Order: sequence, then structure tokens, then C-alpha cells
Amino acid sequence: MRKPGAYSGLLSGSISGPHLLPLARIKKIMKKSNDDVKMISGEAPIVFSKACELFIEELTKRSWNMTMQAKRRTLHKEDVAAAVVATEIFDFLVPIVSVDDDGEDGIEKKEES
Repeated sequence: MRKPGAYSGLLSGSISGPHLLPLARIKKIMKKSNDDVKMISGEAPIVFSKACELFIEELTKRSWNMTMQAKRRTLHKEDVAAAVVATEIFDFLVPIVSVDDDGEDGIEKKEES
């Protein structure tokens, strides 16, 4: 007999209803990531949605710790940047949250077309 897979709880309905992140947007990002990506199963965006939720939760917890260390009750972008710099697994985000010498943040702003 076949055993349930690692993501079966996500797909079998134990997490049902509207998702916290829009699946259509996730699917659009997945397709834009590579020209070779043509078809995406219905389950893949659900798994990505859950992964994004977990990522946001973890980064928020670490950012909140920085807020509490500064004896504040409002989370600021500097707290997020400090959490990213202090956490090795978030090193890929350092160029995005870095603060330039002129005080501008390193977040790239896309022009609306």
C-alpha cells in the first residue's frame, strides 16, 4: 500500500479554503522565473504558498526579536534588515535590504509599464 507523501496534508484538504497568498500570482511568478517553465501542476503553487507563509513567519519572528532588543513595539524595515544580516540562512537577502551610504535602502524599485 502506498504511504502518504510529505505534502499530502497540504493537498488532501486539511488546509482548505482561500489561501493566504494568491495562487494565481505565485503561478505567474513561477512561469516568469524561467522561459522553459511552460506547465505547472495545480499542487505546485499550493506548496509554494505554504513555503512563502513559513518564510514570512520566520523572518517576522527574527525581525520582531530585533524590535524587542531595541525596546520598541513597532517593527521597522531596519529590524528586518538587522534580522537578515544576523541570520546566515537569509544571506541571499543582504543585497536587497542593505542600506547605502546615502541612506537609501537597497530595494530595487520596478518601473510601472
